[in-house]
Amino acid sequence: MDLNIKTNEKNHLTIGGADVCDIVKEFGTPLYVIDENRIRENYQRFYNAFSKYYKDFKVFYACKANTNLAVMSILKDEGCCIDTVSPGEVYTCKKLGFSSDKILFTGNNIKNEEMKFVADEDVVLNIDSMSALKRLAEVINPNGTKISFRVNPMVEAGHHKHCITGGVMAKFGIMETEAVEAYKLAKKLGFNPVGMHSHIGSGILDPEPFKLAIKSTMDIAGKVHKEADIDFEFIDFGGGIGIPYTPDEKLLDIDNFAKENVELFKQKLQEYDMKEPTLYLEPGRYIVGDASVLLVSVNSVKQSYRKFIGTDAGFNTLLRPTMYGSYHHIVLANKMNEDPVEKVDVAGNVCESGDLFARDRFLPKIHEGDILGILNAGAYGFTMASNYNSRPLPAEVLISNGKPILVREEEKFDDLFNKQIIPDHLKN
Repeated sequence: MDLNIKTNEKNHLTIGGADVCDIVKEFGTPLYVIDENRIRENYQRFYNAFSKYYKDFKVFYACKANTNLAVMSILKDEGCCIDTVSPGEVYTCKKLGFSSDKILFTGNNIKNEEMKFVADEDVVLNIDSMSALKRLAEVINPNGTKISFRVNPMVEAGHHKHCITGGVMAKFGIMETEAVEAYKLAKKLGFNPVGMHSHIGSGILDPEPFKLAIKSTMDIAGKVHKEADIDFEFIDFGGGIGIPYTPDEKLLDIDNFAKENVELFKQKLQEYDMKEPTLYLEPGRYIVGDASVLLVSVNSVKQSYRKFIGTDAGFNTLLRPTMYGSYHHIVLANKMNEDPVEKVDVAGNVCESGDLFARDRFLPKIHEGDILGILNAGAYGFTMASNYNSRPLPAEVLISNGKPILVREEEKFDDLFNKQIIPDHLKN
């Protein structure tokens, strides 16, 4: 089992060396708890694996996975670059002190004013369509502005159909057949196209789909290099590298993953007689996924036609199980030594039938007042949370050297009214 589970002598789950029962006493539940050291370890393991085989390598953390300011500050401290997908993420990065050359922007169906905002911040735009290229030329003066293109490598992978970003059904990227035309037009309009980007999906634990994507992307890059006379400064193969969610999944052998994919990348560079560009990769989940746990309290044990363990969080707090059918391992955090004895459904407190964290999960005997740990909640956990059912967002706590630090305050009821305006004619 590679789920980063640690316990102490009290048989309590620990996160970053801190006892979850002590954390809950201080901060309550539901609560996201983040392990600073785990983030650093994951980043360093990833960076070291690829830089070992290709020196000119950069990690661009896909911050949509988790935009907590403390998390992003940790990665800034590690020297990481940032992959952004919205002007808001660009704004956040700049406020945190990331320099423009450490930010890449990949937009999708983006408005003109948003493109102009990103360009004015001197951040390289990764163009997703011919339409976006032409519209960008209308809102800024190209004048040698560096851009990149996202191509669709016609390779698809991912843990759920909603997470597949390549292939004929994907809305992302330009087609292989229009790639040369896109780069030629960019040069004609006055841009300086310096990069190529692709991304095939999320939750990848096998090097083979990634190798297929590298082969396809490099074939496109080789054709663009030859026919559009482009010497690439960087080639970016996106992210999507997964983590174990179930007990029978193994942590990816990242060294072997890096070795096989870099070897193929180098072969393709030689095949097309291309200069060695900087290699970009955009891990998100791999860096932060297993670094956070969602702690919830059991407020109801209900024997109906099924046995339901009711918690004080719902899909408004952690959406992935409802949206993707995702598995998150659940532990009885205050009694880690107890063995599973019965199948139960672990349910949330949202008024929706689909509000379930687990169905038919084999767990220990659970009582009201117990604490459950929902593991691997660091990627697309809080960042996808909402105020659905008018429930305030939970707090987030960072564990640094064994000590808990509040890094996001729990919302209060009054926060639900922010930015809302009642028209005068409807006021009493």
